[in-house]
Amino acid sequence: MSSKTLKLNNGLEIPVVGLGTYKSGKGEVKRAVSDAIDAGYRHFDCAWFYGNEDEVGVALNEKIQQGVVKREDLFITSKLWNNFHARDKVVPMCKETLSSLKLAYIDLYLVHWPFGFKESASLWPINEGEAAFSDIDYLETWEGMEKCVQLGLTKSIGVSNFNEEQIDRLLKNCQIKPVVNQVEVNPNLNQKKLIEFCKQRDIVITGYCPLGRSEYAGTPGFPHPTIFDPKVVEMAKKYNKTPAQIVLNYLVSLGISVVPKSVTKSRIVENINIFDFKLDEGDVAYLDSCNKNQRVCPLSEFSAHKYYSF
Repeated sequence: MSSKTLKLNNGLEIPVVGLGTYKSGKGEVKRAVSDAIDAGYRHFDCAWFYGNEDEVGVALNEKIQQGVVKREDLFITSKLWNNFHARDKVVPMCKETLSSLKLAYIDLYLVHWPFGFKESASLWPINEGEAAFSDIDYLETWEGMEKCVQLGLTKSIGVSNFNEEQIDRLLKNCQIKPVVNQVEVNPNLNQKKLIEFCKQRDIVITGYCPLGRSEYAGTPGFPHPTIFDPKVVEMAKKYNKTPAQIVLNYLVSLGISVVPKSVTKSRIVENINIFDFKLDEGDVAYLDSCNKNQRVCPLSEFSAHKYYSF
């Protein structure tokens, strides 16, 4: 259907489908990463904040030592958390991630959110009010990110959850361009405008929560995952696929990469086997019509921050 990688603005390539690791518990994530490598995954989406990079590292290194994959075949992403936006904190945090993953370098390092918290605040300061906010400019943070490239700690750098205005401001003030903006993308929030905006600036969009969050399905006011939409269930029967495969195929057709999270082997396998069919126009039009601009992950608790992006 489409190529299995997308070219980044520095000439490197990112695999279209990666494994998300957020909220994958201890004991589960090692097995998930191993199963994913066996299923053909080469792109793994990690973050310091997820608290499981050490276990991801064990699985990656086992597979490298067994000769199943070479390090250069893998594409490993990590992210800088909000409490460490000060310029001089970026390199040490990147090194901490490398030490957890037991790798000499990562392929992509992202600024997790454009807004920062004070180092003295908790990691998720939802009850600490604006006293927890740091006013460190993400432009300062970016200087630390560029240093990570210069030191060979990461091959590429990018951003996550940045809006159009923030991206343009960064592009005007950077030495090394971001290669990726990782944002929530699913049929409820298809981000077509932002995808086009980034494409014009040679930035690839990676979509997180591509299948919504099924564990919250039915919660009042929470976006209903499209995989439970009866029409999508019908489509799945028509193509002899699963609803998740229908949704992921649709998202990938928008020209983005996706990082569906799973710890279940059958789903891990299913989520990467999406390249052997093409949705017809009517089905694409229906999925387009699902866009409600509803976020699974609005982080509205931090909406008073001057660098809040939504």
